[in-house]
Amino acid sequence: MLNCGLREMDVDIILKMGFFIRHLHQHITKLHYEQQGNMPTKFQVFRGQGLSMEDFEKMKQTKGGLMSFNNFLSTSRNREISFNFAQPASFNPNSVGVLFIMNIDTNICTKSSTSFAE
Repeated sequence: MLNCGLREMDVDIILKMGFFIRHLHQHITKLHYEQQGNMPTKFQVFRGQGLSMEDFEKMKQTKGGLMSFNNFLSTSRNREISFNFAQPASFNPNSVGVLFIMNIDTNICTKSSTSFAE
């Protein structure tokens, strides 16, 4: 419900979930600062998900470009775990399973305002 509201910029859901969103963001930020010293400088994470054919076609147009997400993302360092989230979409003819591969450079992330944590 939360990610759907954020993705669709649904003001009613965002307002209703405001307290939770703030608490979640504060918790992720706290974990980020606690874990910063223990993270490798560079690492890779994966995210698997199903996309509608329409969204997939739009995404193909931005190949090589920058993507942004309006929601909280869960990722894994284990490719297979993330692949399992993308695979069910292959059984639906109106969707496509996508595996995002994200290369994280913590030297760049320290200059960013986006917090992440394990």
